[in-house]
Amino acid sequence: MSLRDWAKELSLESIGKVFYNLSYEEIFEHELRNGEVTVTKSGAVSVDTGKFTGRSPKDKYFVKADPSQKYIAWGKVNQPTTKEAFDELFALARKQLAGKNLYVFDGYTGANTKTRKKVRFVSELAWQHHFVTNMFIRPEKKELEGYIPDFTLFNACKAVDGDPQKHGHNSEVFVIFNIEENIAIIGGTYYGGEMKKGIFTMMNYWLPLQGILSMHCSANVGKNGDTALFFGLSGTGKTTLSTDPDRKLIGDDEHGWDDDGIFNFEGGCYAKTIHLDPKSEPEIYAAIRRDALLENVVVRADKTVDYDSDAKTENTRVSYPIFHIQNYEKSLKGGHPNNIIFLSYDAFGILPPVAKLTKEQAMYYFLSGYTAKVAGTERGVTEPTATFSACFGEVFMTLHPTEYAKLLGKKIDAHRANVYLVNTGLSGGAYGTGKRMSIKTTRGCINAILNGAIEKSGFREMPIFGILVPETLEGVDSAILDPKSTWSDKAAYEATARKLASLFIENFKRYQGGGNEFDFTKAGPQL
Repeated sequence: MSLRDWAKELSLESIGKVFYNLSYEEIFEHELRNGEVTVTKSGAVSVDTGKFTGRSPKDKYFVKADPSQKYIAWGKVNQPTTKEAFDELFALARKQLAGKNLYVFDGYTGANTKTRKKVRFVSELAWQHHFVTNMFIRPEKKELEGYIPDFTLFNACKAVDGDPQKHGHNSEVFVIFNIEENIAIIGGTYYGGEMKKGIFTMMNYWLPLQGILSMHCSANVGKNGDTALFFGLSGTGKTTLSTDPDRKLIGDDEHGWDDDGIFNFEGGCYAKTIHLDPKSEPEIYAAIRRDALLENVVVRADKTVDYDSDAKTENTRVSYPIFHIQNYEKSLKGGHPNNIIFLSYDAFGILPPVAKLTKEQAMYYFLSGYTAKVAGTERGVTEPTATFSACFGEVFMTLHPTEYAKLLGKKIDAHRANVYLVNTGLSGGAYGTGKRMSIKTTRGCINAILNGAIEKSGFREMPIFGILVPETLEGVDSAILDPKSTWSDKAAYEATARKLASLFIENFKRYQGGGNEFDFTKAGPQL
């Protein structure tokens, strides 16, 4: 395509050079030539994303227009903006990109060819081209002939909104989706995750309207073809636990569930690297090599990486193509899941290492999307803070959470999937007293689920919460299975359990009343 044709294609007045679907070798050369990265000792490159080292959820907007406005769950997560504001900021983005050398990546989101979407990314930074090349499904050259994108994301990260008040926005940063025009624009932030989660947000709009469940989960498949899903918020172990040398990785973060089974949305992985340990996470550690892209890590003078440093952010990351994991499923697909695992980091120390859920309890805990951590310890705050994020990823859900829950319930029924709750957090006390579940304990629980051993255990009902806790489990210390028994102060345990239960109950009030067909209150904690 000529530069004039590219300018017309991208709605730009002028254009410099266009670098299209570069190879990894070419990307590396551009990153070095542009001075964008540091090459680490492992061969992976490292980049800093500036003052934004995470997503900016308060700066995400959707153009309020028909027909999408009828389906979007408007509120703090999905904020409306006007067509006029979008047009003005899109013009600002195009002005920033005009006349520049641009990197264009065309690829796919969705491994199922029946429903995959063609997505295009336009940016002026080689490392951002690297990021999307890692994260999305890379087409063969012949597939690019006559390629027409279904959705285009313009990353004009250097452009800032000079008058956010005029546009009714919160800051100079803007991440705006115009569903009717199949365009998204990013400005004011360099953070790569905005591109990844931007497309995930759109898949969470498109697929459920087709009766396909979109999920914030990882997935893997065993030697006998048994598929497992791992739901969990950031830091609960979703990437770590699905990356298993004895099972093929389907994907670490975003999947769909249709009539054929499970399929990955992406072609890469995006793992947290803070405190990365080659002994406990050898597959991820080994994946950090040439063509991997590190974000906001501390690189020492000898070019090694200090994975324990949070000097720049706690949210240090690495993206890499999925084939960097030795044991991955090349089709990026699996059958209908045999087992579904909800991961929660419980900093209250109340939840058991593992529990079996009924379908109704599965719906309750899916809509609750619970985890808890201790935030702000540097300011002396030592109390656990509960987080409830519907569907274990509410910030990415475009429709109302119950729309995803309805689809999950139907699929659990249709395919008789087992559902379990696994606590990767504390045991033996709340923060300050309790200790984190060892990776050995958690792996033991996961293995018992995946090999079916847990089903041979006797179960007892946990007071207040009503979930079924195994009495014994091969490879797991029986003493740790009963949370109360691990606390030396039983009265403190009772008080903390009631406190956590009350937090669940209060959060779930949003799904109660009005004849809501998804009022699963009775499946949750009872006081």
